[in-house]
Amino acid sequence: MTDLTAARQLMVDSQLRGRGICDPRVLDAMLRVPREEFVPAPYRAQAYEDHPLPIGNDQTISQPYIVAVMLESLQLTASSRVLEVGTGSGYVTALLAELAAEVVSVERHPSLSEKAREVLAALGYGNVKVITGDGTLGYPAAAPFDAILVSAAAAELPRVLLSQLSDTGRMIVPVGTNDSQQLQLVRMINGQPVVTPRELVRFVPLVNSQGRSRE
Repeated sequence: MTDLTAARQLMVDSQLRGRGICDPRVLDAMLRVPREEFVPAPYRAQAYEDHPLPIGNDQTISQPYIVAVMLESLQLTASSRVLEVGTGSGYVTALLAELAAEVVSVERHPSLSEKAREVLAALGYGNVKVITGDGTLGYPAAAPFDAILVSAAAAELPRVLLSQLSDTGRMIVPVGTNDSQQLQLVRMINGQPVVTPRELVRFVPLVNSQGRSRE
């Protein structure tokens, strides 16, 4: 489909609403954010297809449906403060910026974080701070957060990130090995994490600034 605006509408109608995504704020945000701006030029024509796309540095921009599942699960409000681990292309960052008051996003690859900053600034997102650094450490300087979205797979629930949630915060994170991962929704209730398993997924591994996984 050459008309990207029409392709975006079709994505929302068929891939998202047609598969059970019903949060109107999430649907509206995904209708507004131009995913093609976050996709490398050779893949721009595929921007609204139902699969991930490469963005360089062995990283990907996630499948739109999985992005929507993660966003919907966080139940963000216009006053939410959000931490994103793994900026990547900046696409999910832009969606978070549409849904929340403040977004801090941490990316370990300098080339990706710089490109994401450029695109986000060009699109006018002023409520986003992109940090080049070790996402496994979160961003304690701005904690606690109302929500944390992790765009890479942890070997187990990342305790460092859990400690940066507010008393009523929520976190969505893929957990597992390279071959077997599942989204886990964490809700803080009475100071304790309550975990709900969600969809099976496949993300790149969550690693620290030295390229090693952190328990």
